[in-house]
Amino acid sequence: MSGPTPTRQRRRGHDPESVLSIAVGVFNERGYDGTSMEDLARALGVTKSAIYYHVPGKEQLLARALDRALDGLFAMVADERAASGAAIERLEWVVRQSVRMLVERLPYVTLLLRVRGNSRTEQAALERRREFDRFISHLVKEAAAEGGIRADVEPLLVTRLLFGAVNSITEWYQPARGDSADDLADALLKMTFDGLRSDAA
Repeated sequence: MSGPTPTRQRRRGHDPESVLSIAVGVFNERGYDGTSMEDLARALGVTKSAIYYHVPGKEQLLARALDRALDGLFAMVADERAASGAAIERLEWVVRQSVRMLVERLPYVTLLLRVRGNSRTEQAALERRREFDRFISHLVKEAAAEGGIRADVEPLLVTRLLFGAVNSITEWYQPARGDSADDLADALLKMTFDGLRSDAA
């Protein structure tokens, strides 16, 4: 039995999911504001009209990409494991899941972390990010109140430092090197929750 024809292969390669995936790659490479529809068409190997078959314009692609990252965060927030139990255990679980989600959706999270609020779509994404930050900050406060973490550091500062470390993974992580999401999460949790100083020191 013969394989799919070239026409079928092209159509399969340009379904909405692959259009979004390739667009996100171009946005991350060139910057969203620096990307034109011509750039997207060139990367996809199609005409601009073929892209318009999937979306009205590039901002809709941006919105879908940012939702891909943000929906993962808020699915985690809605999970029972983020809502019940000791606050320190919930915080540790959220950090671990954040690393896993970042690795799983790396291009989308990278794009999210680069938006600056230059459009309504970006402003909406930033507001959802702030909502997530408020959730984490409240969780840190709970952990401090319960004695799970030290209470002499401002919770908002803890949140920024902790998730600054998580978010920095987008700048240097290379899946091909072999480190898994769990490897990264284990190392991050040991450093941030247990500290770097050894028992011998």
